[in-house]
Amino acid sequence: QVQLVESGGGLVQAGGSLRLSCGASGSAASINDIGIDWSRQAPGKEREFVARITSGGSTAYGDSVKGRFTISRDNAKNTVYLQMNSLKPEDTAVYYCRPLAVPFIWGQGTQVTVSS
Repeated sequence: QVQLVESGGGLVQAGGSLRLSCGASGSAASINDIGIDWSRQAPGKEREFVARITSGGSTAYGDSVKGRFTISRDNAKNTVYLQMNSLKPEDTAVYYCRPLAVPFIWGQGTQVTVSS
């Protein structure tokens, strides 16, 4: 099963920015040839799709983050990023990444808290 690790979360004021990272833990195989999704979940709410990037670099975004978030990947670093700009309090959640179409284990996620 694929195990990914999220990082980069933190506390930021509304209007600020954060960049999240998603990468294979330890000596795991490259994730460059698979699609990666970012999703988020706030307490008491369902998990929400945030962004997707394919192995070819095609991207898609959830309606709530379009125009503010950008997903990208750096194959040399075996890492997928989520650049989050113009953050709003409603973006507060735990953010997770997952590979597509392969068995995986949910990671711990990274907490993003946006204060007003």
